[in-house]
Amino acid sequence: MRNITCLLIFSLVITGISYSQEINKNFKWPKNKKAAVCLTFDDGQDSHLDKAIPLLDSFNTKGTFYCPGNSSSLQERTSEWRNIVKSGHELGNHSLFHPCDGKIHDWVKPEYDLNSYTLERIKSELYTANSLLKAVDGNTNRTYAYTCSNYEVQGDTSYVFIVRELFTAARSDGPIPKNMAEVDVYYMPSWDVDNEDGKELIAYVKEARKNGTIATFMFHSVGGGYLNVSMEALTELLTFLKENEQDYWVDTFQNVTEYISLNNLQE
Repeated sequence: MRNITCLLIFSLVITGISYSQEINKNFKWPKNKKAAVCLTFDDGQDSHLDKAIPLLDSFNTKGTFYCPGNSSSLQERTSEWRNIVKSGHELGNHSLFHPCDGKIHDWVKPEYDLNSYTLERIKSELYTANSLLKAVDGNTNRTYAYTCSNYEVQGDTSYVFIVRELFTAARSDGPIPKNMAEVDVYYMPSWDVDNEDGKELIAYVKEARKNGTIATFMFHSVGGGYLNVSMEALTELLTFLKENEQDYWVDTFQNVTEYISLNNLQE
């Protein structure tokens, strides 16, 4: 009996591996690209308008900008944020007040500590932020970036199911997927960049190309500030991607995740 059980378990493991390999083999990126790359920027900062977007535009590259509803930049420069969407960039939802887990991050204000949130409150704030952003760009479909990559309220209650109701996809953190079978567009892993140089950024997209999957960057400040990416490093990455555009599909998070949802055999 024990031998039969072991054989059954072994058979299921092999079947799972084969299924995963089959999905990776059958999944194809557009125009025979080897991998996808999403450049996402958090917190709706002035540096995104002043530095990141002009640089991306100079390479004819589109990015995704996750803007909290209470961003001072969004309030004071609304027309500029509206214009980036008109030029092909994505304006994503980053909640209304950027709540995070106060047990992990000591800078979180008590009123915005996810440990004190209910499911009803997080849903209400995400919905309200969607309404605000729709007033800016007119779009009804939107993606979300988990604030601080936290996805639970009251310590251990996941609100991912709410995200699935309100958004077309969502970004978290984590390593590059090893194959497309493990990709969940509502919990897409990304790299939280913090002062890495251009060579390190390029190594990240090379790993995605090796796996045939997706590299998603989580940038914050550009050209100086917290969790910074320097203009030099970002320029080096963009130059590499442009020189190797036959291998990389670089697009907004919404466009890439929509393609995955339509084409991944697991969906």
